[in-house]
Amino acid sequence: MAATRLELNLMRLLSRCEALAAERRDPGEWRLEKYVAALEDMLRELKQQSGKPAPELLNEYSRKVDFLKGLLEAEKLSSSTEKALANQFLAPGRTPTTTKERTPATKTVHLQTKARCTGKMRSELLGTVRSVLFPFCPCRGFASDEKQSAVELDAVLQHHQDMQEKLAEEMLSLARSLKNNTLAAQNVIKQDNQTLSHSLRMADQNFEKLKDESDRLEQHAKKSVNWLLWIMLIVVCFIFISMILFIRIFPKLK
Repeated sequence: MAATRLELNLMRLLSRCEALAAERRDPGEWRLEKYVAALEDMLRELKQQSGKPAPELLNEYSRKVDFLKGLLEAEKLSSSTEKALANQFLAPGRTPTTTKERTPATKTVHLQTKARCTGKMRSELLGTVRSVLFPFCPCRGFASDEKQSAVELDAVLQHHQDMQEKLAEEMLSLARSLKNNTLAAQNVIKQDNQTLSHSLRMADQNFEKLKDESDRLEQHAKKSVNWLLWIMLIVVCFIFISMILFIRIFPKLK
């Protein structure tokens, strides 16, 4: 489907914003911020059109606009560390905006911004190390001092890298310990489940046996009652007949 006029304008303005973001701008530069705001309005209007582009293309536009917006917000931060951290979370576009681009312009801008933030952080760290280690050094501007500071900076960076590696090893050890504890707990729970299942089976078997024994006892009790009743009837009949015979044999005395 052919691109609409609004989409073409969005692509042109997006390309212009990417070009401005790649340049070094003055702190008072306002055009990029206004252009990004206009991009947001155009993108919102484009999403509401009936003949809007494919969802993948709309997502790519939104990704690039969000990248430029995040880039402006990161530039407003005070310290270089915060700027570098904010740039780490930015997601540049995946495809070029125009056919003239070989790689996405937002990706290039992202790399340039990360390099600038890293350079500023290095300069600030270099100045901090020099001011701490050599607060009264009168030859800060000479090349030998620069070399010495660079060596000291490398040592500080190496120390931080060693600390990070040590922390990574500790986290790995904790992860292994947690995994072992999880496996042990899983085995214990499995054994408990097996024991519980066996106990339930035994309880069911005992209940069935108890039920059978109860039925047998009930039948036996009924049989005992019946035999006792018949015995009592026989005894009563025997006594009655005996009394009649006794009366017949021994008449009443006059």
